[in-house]
Amino acid sequence: MEVERPGRPVDINHLPLGKVEAHEGGLRIGALVTNSDLAYHPLVEARYPLLATAILAGASAQLRNMATTGGNLLQRTRCYYFYDPATPCNKRQPGIACSALEGINRIHAILGASEHCIATHPSDMCVALAALEAVVQVEGPAGARAIPFAEFHRLPGDTPRVDTNLVQGEIITAVDLPARGFAEHHADIQVRDRHSFAFALVLAAAVLEMDGDRIREARLALGGVAHKPWRDTEAEASLRGQPATEDVFRRMAEIVLTGARGWGHNTFKIELSRRVIVRALTQAAGLGRPSS
Repeated sequence: MEVERPGRPVDINHLPLGKVEAHEGGLRIGALVTNSDLAYHPLVEARYPLLATAILAGASAQLRNMATTGGNLLQRTRCYYFYDPATPCNKRQPGIACSALEGINRIHAILGASEHCIATHPSDMCVALAALEAVVQVEGPAGARAIPFAEFHRLPGDTPRVDTNLVQGEIITAVDLPARGFAEHHADIQVRDRHSFAFALVLAAAVLEMDGDRIREARLALGGVAHKPWRDTEAEASLRGQPATEDVFRRMAEIVLTGARGWGHNTFKIELSRRVIVRALTQAAGLGRPSS
């Protein structure tokens, strides 16, 4: 389609990166583990149900059978203008323009965008990994290194073509999950134009650690709203020690959405995000559906 012209495709399927193994109290997921195998792995289902749910909500069964953990992380942040060589796109040709700014931007970002790009990251799985605070293991000419998940993907700034903080020659070898999986209090809420095989307009992955009816720790990651999975640690900190009530969750949503901006067609996402945040936290706390 003339969107990208790779100089040399390299087949890495022969590399020994296809296992899920116990690692330092958590799990190490090889970069070539397929999405289907990961979602149905007994340890993932039991200890990290948020991740299993997020994977099974995305794409289609056929794609999940082929898609890999590393490949999912390395999806390009993109929109329909990126796919269309007849329209300007800074991700294809830096410095030319972002057609979405004044175009059809219903699916585009409301947080962390720039005048150079307002596309959104497409992965459901990555949103769950952000909430679980996974760590990405990479290896390259300079050796191996670990990248906290929050630092792996990038906001567009003035270099929207650069999606991740990998350097030239590095590949993902594994993704590590910490010991704590928040199996008791979690929720994955996704709003789509259709139930399957569609990118989420807004999605929220929420995990809570409860102390009675009060919140000891909270994490919330959003998808469909930014160039990368979106977390706001200040907003999460505002929930510590607070009772698990809708009013508290609404105040937290306001903090998360501070600075949110719509571009016309996607302005509805601000209110939609507010409601999805409240619903995800309400469900994670075991309170049932919110009142609105």
